[in-house]
Amino acid sequence: MFAAFTAETGLKMQSQSAFRSYATQRGVYDQDVTASGQAAADTDTARPGTSEHQTGLAIDISALPAKCSLAACFGETTQGTWLATNAWRFGFLLRYPADKVPITGYTYEPWHFRFVGIELATEMHSNGVSTLEEYFGLPAAPQYK
Repeated sequence: MFAAFTAETGLKMQSQSAFRSYATQRGVYDQDVTASGQAAADTDTARPGTSEHQTGLAIDISALPAKCSLAACFGETTQGTWLATNAWRFGFLLRYPADKVPITGYTYEPWHFRFVGIELATEMHSNGVSTLEEYFGLPAAPQYK
């Protein structure tokens, strides 16, 4: 996908974050809780044990050189717009779209992509379904108590 992007645009992108261990996810989550509070953290960062990064199927992507890394403005970069339009061709899904926050339970993350396989990504794209929650009839991210 990265090579296709470079071939089509002449620009580059990079992995910002991919697999995370439980301990790493704990650190990311705890840092978010400290900075934003529990309620905000639960819509911005998955709790340890629930992160797609822990499965090895998620990747956070940024521009190279870095621009708007891990920020909503990444969606407006050439990399972000290309990924939103083309990631499905490579089996990836923009996991938390801006217009699906109530459906996914997470805030807009234009940098976060989840590998679902080319067959499923193509089917979802063809049917205009953009989230796993919609496709599988799942509720939004768990409401932690």
